Amino acid sequence: MNDGPRSLPADAVRPPARLERKAARLAGRTARGFDKRFGVAKWMRGALKRAFPDHWSFFLGELALYSFIVLILTGTFLTLFFRPSLTEIVYHGSYVKLDGMKMSEAYSSTLGISFDVRGGMLIRQIHHWAADVFVASIMIHVLRIFFTGAFRKPREINWIIGTVMLALAAVEGFCGYSLPDDMLSGTGLRIAQGIIQSVPVVGTYLSFFLFGGEYPGEEFVSRFYIVHVLLIPGVLIALITAHLMSVWHQGHTQWPGKKEHERNEVGNPTYPIFMAKTGALFFFTFGLLAVLGTIAQINPIWLYGPYDPNRATSMAQPDFYIGFLEGTLRMMPGIESNIWGHTLVWNVLLPAVAFPAAFFLMMGAYPFFEQWATGDWRDHQLLDRPRNAPSRTGIGVAVIALSVDIQLAGAQDVIAYNLNIPFEYLVYLFRIGFFVFPVAGFFLARHICLALQRADARKLREGESYGIAVAGPVQAYIPVNKPLPEEARTLAEARQPAELLVPTPRHIVPLPTPHRVVAQVRSRLNHFYVRTLLENPKSLALLDGEGQDGQGQGQDGQGQNGQSQNGQGPDEDEG
Repeated sequence: MNDGPRSLPADAVRPPARLERKAARLAGRTARGFDKRFGVAKWMRGALKRAFPDHWSFFLGELALYSFIVLILTGTFLTLFFRPSLTEIVYHGSYVKLDGMKMSEAYSSTLGISFDVRGGMLIRQIHHWAADVFVASIMIHVLRIFFTGAFRKPREINWIIGTVMLALAAVEGFCGYSLPDDMLSGTGLRIAQGIIQSVPVVGTYLSFFLFGGEYPGEEFVSRFYIVHVLLIPGVLIALITAHLMSVWHQGHTQWPGKKEHERNEVGNPTYPIFMAKTGALFFFTFGLLAVLGTIAQINPIWLYGPYDPNRATSMAQPDFYIGFLEGTLRMMPGIESNIWGHTLVWNVLLPAVAFPAAFFLMMGAYPFFEQWATGDWRDHQLLDRPRNAPSRTGIGVAVIALSVDIQLAGAQDVIAYNLNIPFEYLVYLFRIGFFVFPVAGFFLARHICLALQRADARKLREGESYGIAVAGPVQAYIPVNKPLPEEARTLAEARQPAELLVPTPRHIVPLPTPHRVVAQVRSRLNHFYVRTLLENPKSLALLDGEGQDGQGQGQDGQGQNGQSQNGQGPDEDEG
């Protein structure tokens, strides 16, 4: 008689207690032996208790890290099937619209990954989306660091590491989407070859070395492949490791608060809170990239066809991190000159070589420039609110405005076609915007920051409104205020000290010696950065009204008898 399925007792599916005790003893002996040889137990206990800030903006760097991990995983899968060769073959694959067409092995293998390898299309699209998210998260992370002043001492080297990582990530992405040898990537390669050739004296030699001869050559895919899967990823892994070690050693920055100050770190412990959150972020990142790879088509190379050097793709648009080259090239008017037998193509050399090089050099050197201008040589653990550094915030907004103008200029043919705007109008609009938009963005952002500072000053003086009451002989409605909470008050009062202001040198004999010129320039740069910092709620709260803001600034600027406590005495030469 069948009584139905019977479940096993709980003890029957568990290992014997004797085996559990043996496993526990083995694990304990292994851990003790490992600790005796490497001494990691004490370090591990401290590491698990280390505090990490609990603010969403600090997870932007981790988003970049996890996107990079997804890139490594998916890229490893793709290397198993991709053939980095320009050998010409006749295609007879699953995509029948290209059947019988001559193409390179690189293009054919990419079609095979997309249509013949199980899951290949999904992995390829996840890889491409991860590359875009990786570069975008680095950019946003850099902006967060810039606007909050997290690059200041002692984190200047980490800022330089981030700058190099951003440049390498863009080059890595360009090498990656150039590998399939389709019409879109081939058009980008042709532009890159023209940029390389614009370099005086050595441009032609560099082009021949990169492409293995006259363009397009037979070697560039195999060389780009080595750079893409070996050289740049190895350098990025080394830089990421150095970045994380530096963050671990120097500690995280944090927002000003009741508990947070320059000599401590406040946050959640590594285990279990931070590990749970950062682990969840990794899986969310992987999941989001998988969803994007499933529903959002990107880089459909089968629609572009194999690359033919005699053709060009109309309205071709590169990925956004290369768009700045496209935009600057399109904006620059045609200018060239011949010097000592060498033709200098300025309309390519300046926008595509000199401009990016100058941008990344200035970006890497900015922490040292601001440090020299402000005379602020202190170590910083607390972040600046962007409103409390109006000049720096204005510079950041100006760079964003310039970037938007350049990106739109790179798509001016698409804009002209879809919006039915004359192409030449857009050319002049973006050329004018290259100079006007950053300036307008700087002054607008600076004005908004100062307005927010004054709003903080009013809150400190009057408190925050929380209701309406009826008072007075006429029973009028009046707002009822209450003092700011201690946490909000601490955040609103966090400012740089007035002692950073450097007095303008007054030379008895106004001779423009190099030392005096440097002193004059530095004092004016100092005022450019520091004077707007002095218009702070803590000082304005002492004034009776906002009409005295200018006098308050002047009094602050002349405070401390015009002395600077930053050790920059030699720059204030009085002649």
